[in-house]
This record gives sequence, C-alpha cells and structure tokens, in this order.
Amino acid sequence: MGRDVPAMVFSREDRRRYRDKIRRCLDVLARMLHDSRFDFDRPKAGLEIELNLVDERGEPTMRNAEVLTAIAEPDWATELGQFNVEINVEPESLEGDGAVRLENGVRDRLNRAEERARTVGGHTLLIGVLPTLREGDLNEGALSANPRYRLLNEQIFAALGEDLHLFIEGDEVLDTYADSIAPASCTSTQLHLQVGPEEFAAHWNAAQAIAGVQVAVAANSPFVFGRRLWHETRIPLFQQAVDTRTAELKAQGVRPRVWFGEQWITSVFDLFEENVRYFSALLPLCEDTDPAEEFARGVTPQLDELTLHNGTVYRWNRPVYATVDGVPHLRVENRVLPAGPTVADIAANAALYYGLMRVLPHDERPVWTRMAFAAAEENLLTAARRGMGAGLYWPGVGEIPAAELVLRHLLPLAYEGLDLWGVDPGPRDRLLGIIERRCATGMTGARWQIEAVEALGDLDRHEALRRMTLLYMDHMHGNEPVHTWPRP
Repeated sequence: MGRDVPAMVFSREDRRRYRDKIRRCLDVLARMLHDSRFDFDRPKAGLEIELNLVDERGEPTMRNAEVLTAIAEPDWATELGQFNVEINVEPESLEGDGAVRLENGVRDRLNRAEERARTVGGHTLLIGVLPTLREGDLNEGALSANPRYRLLNEQIFAALGEDLHLFIEGDEVLDTYADSIAPASCTSTQLHLQVGPEEFAAHWNAAQAIAGVQVAVAANSPFVFGRRLWHETRIPLFQQAVDTRTAELKAQGVRPRVWFGEQWITSVFDLFEENVRYFSALLPLCEDTDPAEEFARGVTPQLDELTLHNGTVYRWNRPVYATVDGVPHLRVENRVLPAGPTVADIAANAALYYGLMRVLPHDERPVWTRMAFAAAEENLLTAARRGMGAGLYWPGVGEIPAAELVLRHLLPLAYEGLDLWGVDPGPRDRLLGIIERRCATGMTGARWQIEAVEALGDLDRHEALRRMTLLYMDHMHGNEPVHTWPRP
C-alpha cells in the first residue's frame, strides 16, 4: 500500500459507502478495458527495492526518518518498519545497454544513500529478513511514523480480534505471538512489467508459473528471531504477519490477504473482481470523485477506491492500475523476490524474470495450459522451504531439481527473451551467467548465511548472526555476486 492516508476512525456508513464506490470503480474498469486506449508502446521494466537499516554492530536501528532526511532524494520512501526504507526505480526499456543503465543507476543511488545514512549512524543492508532482529524489536513502536502503517495495523487487529500467531516449522521451529504487524517488515525486490490489457492475463499466468523458480534461485531469508527456518522464510512470515483470519476462518477456507491465488485468469479484470468479492475493506476511504461520471466526460478515472483496496490484498503477483498524464496503464508487480544479496544479484534475478517473461507468455502451448495452478503454488512453497535444493514440477519434465530446471530448460529461454528485448549481448551474458553459476554452485544468499552461521557454531546464536551480518554487509558493498563470496 503505497498511498498516504490520514489517521481516522471508520464508521459503518464509511464502510457501506466504500462498498458501493468500489463496485462502481469495478464497473468502470470493465468498460475501460473494452473501450479505452491504455498506454503500451513497448514493454517497460521497473523495480522497487526495500532495505534494512542497521547500526555499526549489525543490529536494527529504528531511524528511517532521519536516514531519509539525510538521503533527501524523492525516489526514496519509508516502509513498514522504522528500520526499513525503499527506493523506487522508474520503468524503462531494457533495449541496448538498458540493463546496464538500470543496474548502474541502482548501484549509484544505493551508494549515495549509504554515504548519507552513515552521517546519522545508519547503514543500508540488502537482505530478505534481517538476521539480528529479536522478537522484542518488533512491537507497534517499531512501525514507521507514517499514519498509514498505524491505521493498517489497527484495522488488521480489529478484523482479527486477537494477537497474531506466528508458526513456522523449518529446520527449527518458530511458535510465538505478535501484537502488531511489525514482523511483516521483511524486505523484497519488486519487479514491474508494463503490459497492454490484451496481454495481461498471459503475463500474469506466466509470472505465477515461474514464481517457485525465482524463489529457489534467489532465496535469502533463512533466519527469523534467531531460528533457522526456511530458505526464504519471508514467504510464510509475511503471510502470517498480516493475516486477518482467526483459526476458525482458516478452517472454513477463507482466503489469506497474502495470496497466491487459486486459478489461472483470462483477464486482468478477474483479479480486481476477486479482490472485491473475497476481501473486505481494511481502509474504507472514499474520494469525492465519481468514476462513472468522469469516464462519461472523457476523463480517465483514477479508480481510487479500487486501487487502494488492491494495495491491501498482497498477491505475490499483483495487478497494478495507474494513470500517468491522464493515460491509464497496467503492470504486473512481481513480489516474490527478497532483497539482495548484492545489486549484481538483484540485476541477475531481474534479467532471468524479464527474459522468461518475454518468451513464456507468447508460447504456442503456454506453460499454464499444461500445468495445474495448484502445482505452481506448491512450487513456490517448496522453493521457499528448500531454496536451490527444491524439486519443482515443470510440464513435460515432471519433478526436477530447481538448478537443473533452470540450467537445462529455462536459461535458454531467458537468453532468447533478452535477445527479443534487444538487450546487448555483453550484459545479457554477464547477468544470466550469474544465475548459471549460482545454480552450478548451489550458493544462494540463504545458503551462504546458513554456512556462515554454522562456521561460527561455537558462538551464541545471536552473536553468530551478528557477526555473519557484518561479514555479509562487507561482501554486499563489494557487489560481487553471492556465488563468488568466500565460504566461511
């Protein structure tokens, strides 16, 4: 949810008005998809990267307001926790040296941010879940000062009616309760792909099909509150940390707000309609505009209520509707990847995704027509649990080790896709080469963290995590891909 909202209390009348308004927005969206011209000249790629803030000891520092003041650049913003910040990178074409410009631009901005953060006692860290977090760090006081986070926290707990139960069984077990949504302060890399309405369903379906592959090769979140859990524990942690369902509602099959979905789609409308049908409003804020009246006058409606509601349903591949200079456009927002370990690794993960997304949606026999939706979801969960050690299902192949699936079947498609994007051979080979070597060595960010902590096994767990975090941060700033990092 990227929109600022005021601190307020909602009445029953607010909720009734919002329900009526959001359905009007949905009706207008249906008409727009049929009648309007959406902005789509050629595919564009953009991303958001969330970061953690730590002090000199590698411990979380709750100073994002001071850090953002020091950074003083408009593309930086707060995130959920006071130890989080986010950078937004505008979409652009990857043609020619576009991939290089994108990577260098991100690296330059992160370097400037690190220099300025140091002036107020902070350091930026690209990692999925900050390993040095303790349960006591994540209470309501850890939420960022922006009223939207506190309001969201209040509404989730009002809907839930009790403390959040966090239960994750991995190599070790996390079984605890939280009195705020602060445990959702895990950081991700979000990839955006602008597409036309006619192509949206194929691109969303393709993104769903490869979500497990993405997580397997990029896992970077093995430790939560001192426990070694899944290779990408951010996946179950985020789902549980903003869950509005009691145990009874879960037993009834009520959908979670962090949601993979339950079926392939034929239109972007399917996703927005599901949001309205299955999820009650957390933030029933109504604008004064009438989208139907605006559309009738030839004005492109913002669909404020529909987009705000969409921002509180946390799909791993989320539809985005937005307008720029009065022209509407659609994006697939891919949300499965963790942050880090380096900008080079992030760029390589993006190259794999964008390469595959240039080919798979246009296949004569698309992968989603040969694969059960439930198999795609199971791939995601299996990859989150085991990382590169996961066995994943792929049509025509059956279950296959994740690394083998990428090396033998998907990397050739990604090379083809980047060629179709017009990416220069040099950056294409370098970025996909990082994925290839990561698969060949089995060394993801998660695997490196696990081995580093094991090598420090004589120490108390938290001290081992703290030292590992500092070593990780040194390697991160060197920007050499994680598969090249010295084994501890």
